[in-house]
Order: sequence, then structure tokens, then C-alpha cells
Amino acid sequence: MHRLRHGDHGAAVAEIRGTLSHLGFLHNGVADTRREAANGSHWTSPDAMFDHHLDSAVRAFQQQRGLLVDGVVGPATYRSIKEASYRLGARTLIYQLSAPLYGDDVATLQTRLQDLGFYVGRVDGYFGPQTHESLSSFQREIGIASDGICGPDTLRSLELLGTRVTGGSPHAISEEELVRRSGPQLSGKRIVIDPGLGGEATGAIVQGPEGLISEAEILWDLASRLEGRMSATGMETFLSRPQTANPSEAERASTSNAFDADLMISLRCACSSSPAANGIASFHFGNSHGSTSMIGQVLSSFIQREIVARTHLQDCRTHGRTWDLLRLTDMPTVQIDLGYLTNSSDSSVLSSARARDAIAEAILVSVKRLYLLGQDDQPTGTYTFAELLAEELSAADRT
Repeated sequence: MHRLRHGDHGAAVAEIRGTLSHLGFLHNGVADTRREAANGSHWTSPDAMFDHHLDSAVRAFQQQRGLLVDGVVGPATYRSIKEASYRLGARTLIYQLSAPLYGDDVATLQTRLQDLGFYVGRVDGYFGPQTHESLSSFQREIGIASDGICGPDTLRSLELLGTRVTGGSPHAISEEELVRRSGPQLSGKRIVIDPGLGGEATGAIVQGPEGLISEAEILWDLASRLEGRMSATGMETFLSRPQTANPSEAERASTSNAFDADLMISLRCACSSSPAANGIASFHFGNSHGSTSMIGQVLSSFIQREIVARTHLQDCRTHGRTWDLLRLTDMPTVQIDLGYLTNSSDSSVLSSARARDAIAEAILVSVKRLYLLGQDDQPTGTYTFAELLAEELSAADRT
């Protein structure tokens, strides 16, 4: 779709205005949005203007939904606005591979099933196989056709039944239990490493100590250094793509899910129109429905602190987001935006092989901290790869 921003006008802008008004992000008195006295519905001029009121509403919506806050309605924001407009019961929900269903109605269904004890996945608004199986189980339990289709009969049954479980997210509990059960040793852990770009997509080109180097080369080199260190500890590592390909985020997620991995670590660089923008930020799945990947949140926090302690990159902290890569992966996934290649200081760090070594060590140490569960830990920035490897080999000899 055409990207809509401040100053645009037309039918597409009218659609956005109408939906955001209905969702409560635009209120009475705003330019061309009125309330009809008869039924309280919203009326929007078909040639509506993308004014500063709508710009503010879009930014507020993006902030709430875990999107990039830029006031621009691109494909991701438009899709999220459409998803937010769906209410449970407005359409039949069914699992379909050809055209997957996403929406707040799906998230509401997942929450209802979770409250009744049938769904333990993330409340992510995606009607996938886990939601289908959970819905089918619910239908069998109450004695209606277990077809995995959420129609009128199923909705009535959901309304009639009360909550069976409360007090904490079953998904968060199951994530934490899997980490606890797997033990503190890294050997045997399965990790997907996802370097950004690839193929003909090279990204930004910067001057490094040894000459020009592309964003794709930086990320692939870092992924290779991380893979080597992880393999040395006995971990099983997988790359989300070959060096010659640049799959979409959904394709990367699908490939990673096929590996049945314990964790996924995605590596990215950032760019900005302002050369002053700088720093490292880490991301995990988290949405406006209150669903968060707790393990992703913990791991991203460890990674953030370790890299900041070992480099000159500024701490831009960790954040919950709903990006496809974080949303569609079955395992806890973190994305690390390692710095801005448009900033001279960040660029000098990322183009340095020595700094990339330090970042790879920081990520590995962070994964180890995750599995240690706070036991026998060392201060941030002090745990070295050599010490970690020696402990892993010692533990292997004891077993």
C-alpha cells in the first residue's frame, strides 16, 4: 500500500481516520470527524486530511501496539489498525494456511481459552495451529462439534462459562519451566542465529579499519563469530538463512520454527536520517494485550547490559514489540539493534573486528546467564569466553 503521512488526503486517509476514531484515538471536535446524533457512529469525509490530529493519533496507536513510532501509516501500521478493528463475533475464525487470520478478535478468543485452561500459548492475535488445537479441545470438552471453527455456538459457550484459572500467564510459566528443566549447561541447547539482510541486500556501506564494509557483511561476520563460540560449548546452532538469500521476517520465522530450537537471536543494525541517533536497543515479544515473552524479556535485558558493559555503545534499553519475527517464532526470540551505522561512533564500533568479538562474547555470556537462573553468576561485563568454556568442559567431564 501507499505510505500515508501528514499532509496526505483521500479515501485511504478517511479509512484510517474512521478506524482510529472508532478505537478511541480520535475524539469529538477533530477536523472532519463527527458523531451522528441518531446512532453515535462516526462519519468521516471521503476526502479526509491527514492533519496533525491524525498524526498524533497514529503515533499514539503505534506506541500502544509496539510499532515503530513515526506517524507514518505503512504496511505494518495499516495491518495493525485493521487487526485492532476486529471484535470477537464479527467474523468466523478458522485456521487456514492460505490466508492466516490475525486480529484482536483472535487475541480475545485466545484470552478466553487461556482463562478456561485450554490455551497456554502467547496471546498474539494469530490464529495458528496451537489456537486451532486449543479451540478444538474446548469444543470437545463442552460437547459441541470439535471442528476448530469459532462460530455462534462456540461463542455462546465461551460466554456462558466462567474462568477456571487465574494468577499469571500460563505461557510465561511454561517458558520459564522449559529453561529450568533444561539445566545450566549450554551443551545440547539449540539456538537459531538470524543475521539481517543477505543476498543482494547489502545495507549501508561504512569505512572500517580494513576498508569499506557493508551492513550485511558486519552482521554475517558477527553471526559467524557467535556461531563458532556457541559450537565450542557444545550448543547446536542454526543460521536462519544462507549468505546468498534475504528472506522476509515471516520466512525467517518459519525456517527457525522447523529447527525446534530453544532460542532465536536476531542481529540487526539501525540507520537514521539524523547522524546524532546512536546506541544499542534490544527487543522481545510484547503486545498491548498484556502478553509478553518473559524469557525473551530476561534474555534481551542480559544481552543489553553485557554489550553496553563491553563496548562504547549507548544503552537504549529493551522493549516489547509485535514485529513478525518476534510474533511468529515458536521459541523465545530477541532482536538486537546493535547500533546506528549512520552514527560515526557506532559505526566505528561495529566495523571493528575486535568489537564484534566482544559483542559475540557478550551474547554468549548472556545466554549462559539465562540458563544459570541467577545461580553462581558473575558481575556484568566480567565473565569471559575462556572462563565460560572452561566451566562447560569441566561440567561435561563431571557427567
